Amino acid sequence: MDNQYNKTIAACFVGYIVQAIVNNFTPLLFLHFQENYHIPLFQITLLVTFNFGIQLLTDLLSAGFIDKIGYRASMLIAHVLSAAGLALLTVLPELLPTPFAGVLLAVMIYAIGGGLLEVLVSPVVEACPSGNKEKAMSMLHSFYCWGHAGVVLLSTLFFHVAGIGRWKILAILWALIPAGNACAFWKVPIAPLIEDGGPGLQIKELFQKKVFWVLLVMMVCAGASEQAVSQWASTFAEKGLGISKTAGDLAGPMAFAMLMGASRLFYGRYGDRIHLERFMAYSSCLCILSYLGISLLPMPQLSLAACAACGLSVGIMWPGTFSRASAALPKGGTAMFALLALGGDIGGSAGPTFVGMVSGAWGDNLKMGVLAGIIFPVLLLACINVKKG
Repeated sequence: MDNQYNKTIAACFVGYIVQAIVNNFTPLLFLHFQENYHIPLFQITLLVTFNFGIQLLTDLLSAGFIDKIGYRASMLIAHVLSAAGLALLTVLPELLPTPFAGVLLAVMIYAIGGGLLEVLVSPVVEACPSGNKEKAMSMLHSFYCWGHAGVVLLSTLFFHVAGIGRWKILAILWALIPAGNACAFWKVPIAPLIEDGGPGLQIKELFQKKVFWVLLVMMVCAGASEQAVSQWASTFAEKGLGISKTAGDLAGPMAFAMLMGASRLFYGRYGDRIHLERFMAYSSCLCILSYLGISLLPMPQLSLAACAACGLSVGIMWPGTFSRASAALPKGGTAMFALLALGGDIGGSAGPTFVGMVSGAWGDNLKMGVLAGIIFPVLLLACINVKKG
């Protein structure tokens, strides 16, 4: 790769760390908000739904304006909004009539930035001249995992040393990362997504292609397979092992995120020697086995190990589908990446919801919910085989 584009790739890596910050920092403060701002639990829960709802809406609308204003301007807007939302989180709760309104407005601002980043970062990396784009894409997505792990670990360390009462200092420190990366995107070169510089396919044209629908279902299943276990891993650890919330977070979601990142890092380093679709198929099989292990193994420790194995298995699903989409539809353009991001987010929301609903129907039996969720990796495996055919 041309050395000048290495800076672009590095800025994109940081872009996914920024998305991890906006998605995972505020939830660490929920209990503090509940106690100090007297925000009811149902409103606290609404913040998560609102964050991802705004990101879904941004995914849907972004295809209409990104090509008009350009990728550089869109990247700058995404980073500025992410930084502004994190910074405003420290002042708006006291400025607005109710603290919840202030938190909600700050979340909305950084959620728009996070939604834009999800649509923008992958195509910018895809456009960079590279000998193996699948490796670059997998490496890119591993940085979300490292960002997630870093936010949890560093924030926990800060709260332990300085006290959670000084969370506003940490929020400003986290906001400096998107602010600094905006400066980077002001200068780095950005290659055109379509090689000849022409326009990409329109949404209507994409909908007319059968392969796009297969890819879209793959993205929904990738998001659902990942989040159906990730979002419930902490609860599973606490209930199954009877451990504390902190230990549950480390044994559940942290182990899941680290192994998911390890899978993406592995393919990012050795992907030139590995057939992508075969790797995705084997990963889907491992995911199915891990779901069975979570649901059917009698010992809680073994079930928790299966949760971690699930993180390893889902790592390639999201970036791999992006790479296959770029290869199958080289003129897919911004609209394709926006709709695939939308599909992944829909799956990420639907997967945990489906598991929760089934669990509730079986008397809060989380194992039955996860067993029902096996439909997602099974369907993904079927789509990989259809696509190969």
